[in-house]
Amino acid sequence: MNIYLKIANRVVTLSFLSFNYFAAKAQSQPDLTQYAKPIIGTQKMGHTFPGAIVPFGAVQLSPDTDTLPYEYNNRYNKDVYKYCAGYQYDDKTIVGFSHTHFSGTGHSDLGDFLIMPTVGVLQLNPGTADHPESGYRSVFHHETEVAEPGYYKVKLEDDNILAEVTASTRVGFHQYTFPKSDQSHIILDLMAGIYNYDDKNVWTFVRVENDTLVTGYRQTNGWGRTRTVYFAMSFSKPMAAYGCKDYSKRQVYRGFWGKFNQSKNFPDLAGKQLRMYFDFATAANETIKVKFALSPVSTINAIENMRTEIPHWDFEKTKQQAKQAWNAELGKIVITSTSNEEKINFYTAMYHAALMPTVYMDVNGEYKGLDQNVHKATGFTNYTSFSLWDTYRAFHPYQNIVNPTRNADMVKSMLAHYNQSALHMLPIWSHYANDNWCMSGYHSVSVIAEAIIKGTVTTDLDKALDACIATANHKEYDGIGYFIDKGYIPQDKNGVSVSSTLEYAFDDWSIAQLAKKLNRQDVFETFSKRAQNWRNVYDSTIGFMRPRLSDGSFKKEFDVLKTDGQGFIEGNTWNYSLYVPQDPTAMIQLMGGKKRFTAHLDSLFTMHLPDEFFAETEDITRDGIIGNYVHGNEPAHHVAYLYNWTDAPWKTQERVRMILKNQYHSGSAGLGGNDDCGQMSAWYIFSSLGFYPVAPASGQYWLGSPAIQTASVHLENGNTFSVTAIDQSDKNVYVKKVTLNGQLLNRRYITHDEIMNGGKLVFYMSAKPVKK
Repeated sequence: MNIYLKIANRVVTLSFLSFNYFAAKAQSQPDLTQYAKPIIGTQKMGHTFPGAIVPFGAVQLSPDTDTLPYEYNNRYNKDVYKYCAGYQYDDKTIVGFSHTHFSGTGHSDLGDFLIMPTVGVLQLNPGTADHPESGYRSVFHHETEVAEPGYYKVKLEDDNILAEVTASTRVGFHQYTFPKSDQSHIILDLMAGIYNYDDKNVWTFVRVENDTLVTGYRQTNGWGRTRTVYFAMSFSKPMAAYGCKDYSKRQVYRGFWGKFNQSKNFPDLAGKQLRMYFDFATAANETIKVKFALSPVSTINAIENMRTEIPHWDFEKTKQQAKQAWNAELGKIVITSTSNEEKINFYTAMYHAALMPTVYMDVNGEYKGLDQNVHKATGFTNYTSFSLWDTYRAFHPYQNIVNPTRNADMVKSMLAHYNQSALHMLPIWSHYANDNWCMSGYHSVSVIAEAIIKGTVTTDLDKALDACIATANHKEYDGIGYFIDKGYIPQDKNGVSVSSTLEYAFDDWSIAQLAKKLNRQDVFETFSKRAQNWRNVYDSTIGFMRPRLSDGSFKKEFDVLKTDGQGFIEGNTWNYSLYVPQDPTAMIQLMGGKKRFTAHLDSLFTMHLPDEFFAETEDITRDGIIGNYVHGNEPAHHVAYLYNWTDAPWKTQERVRMILKNQYHSGSAGLGGNDDCGQMSAWYIFSSLGFYPVAPASGQYWLGSPAIQTASVHLENGNTFSVTAIDQSDKNVYVKKVTLNGQLLNRRYITHDEIMNGGKLVFYMSAKPVKK
């Protein structure tokens, strides 16, 4: 067996959570934040980051360690991929602290409103990593770096400044301790961004309201082509002076603003490429604090957000409130384990799974919609940044258990997105009043169907189903018309024809389950039939899913190990041929029966995939691969559980425990692939507890092998669902028997209702597989 134990490098984010009834219990619970490690992940990819965030917070305040452009010599700069989250653990300098980030995405944007404190001669360019003295960036050392949920601290060595940041939901709180100097500065870089390029900034506006308050906005054109973010920035000490430098290309016509000197102490600024500075005189060890509030609507709302959430200048108070919010979130599942690393991995996974989506509305409920108008969320919290190709698999099922009210609000946010969409479609990848259309499938329908079937969402159910149907019938989008008319998407019409065909089939099955729930028989029959389209891309002569052409023939030049150009996205046919989570029984029968299928699964995990077969796919690296099983990307996340449909369920137990050990570690190299907005982490949480939602809308969770000793899941309805693994150890990974509420469980799954009703699930573990 070829198992690769080296794990790629990465870091994480922090976010914010509004208190619910459970927060009241936080004081009596252990401090679980000690186990959640913000600097853990895949640093090679750089897709997560440390910083100051509260659960699901709009502000995700983090250090950025470089400023690589998206393009170089008019071509895509591959090195920029390492900076999807702005922070790289191996870097030696920090450029500044920006207020918006993505956690674990394979593409990027954001990095808004970068702040950097400096001392000495003013420098408004960031400089370079090789020569940080040439700009405002600073060397830092991990020895002085402290990263905790809701708090980050580091010493900026070049200017002897101690930087600390914390946050509320919509406000970043900075605290900088300066040396004695008459030349202390705080720089606000309005050009900086992640995945940046010359024309990304559409427009920037800044207004200096008085000597402690600055407001403005920035509109960017990137992953979200009309993304606009407003801000309010407040200093704890009046500035002595301020200024601006405009790096914009000279415009042919600029009106008559040349009558003013806009570079020094001018309060009304606008342009595409602005950097500002604010001057102070500081005594030795004097702290200057900065509150920086965001709004999707207006500067007035940003000010209201600031005054509502952090009306004071008590940095420690905000820091402790952030910690309490994280303890409330992490305390929803309390585990015991013989391994301290297991606790770190588990609570770091819970931490990852509470970072995104992010709150996208002001304290008054207002937010900007897809129509670019101001809307008000009435009776729910509006969210953005839904990476649905990833998160429908385990993240949203996890939220349905631990955060059902929050997940219901996420569904309502998706339906609001649909109502504002000129295309009348549910979100594919929701992003700050935009859809960036990233990845394939229309997986919001899976999230909506699951939430309604499981009772998480209880209102406007037929309207929700109608939105699912309209999205699935949008023939002009990404091959849907071919899928409907031909029963598959031709490879000569769409480069990811097979994966999209398989994903649409799953989504249509989800719609069918929702229609069945709502007694919409005609819809159930239509989408049940469409859900069978996965069969149309299976080539029985080779035993794999394979792209077909418009004339019905299978593509002749086809490599079962390769991803690029073979009809798949982020996976090869070895992984995607197993993507029929809605009907594993039929898939196994089509692939030759249980015995042959078991051998096929065995080969997936034990064969060797040479580097050449994923060289063109930057999301897939050796670190996320076990044999030919690609755990570092999501399409095969359910695969280890498929042995449950064969005569060898003990192999599910063995594989799951192996993946847990192989792909998840503590430290700066902790994940084997993109966390993808919590999906990788949700897989870890479920699998550590001993069960997993193979097909979320089914309401079933298939059993594996728990990696914890005990777990108490404190449910929002007041019930507790407990898991106990008797004699569990690194050797005892096999399950002898399972009981539920004292009764022997004679099936290989539990149901959502059984979890939400509370009760006790007990696994009896063994060092030898039970092969009966």
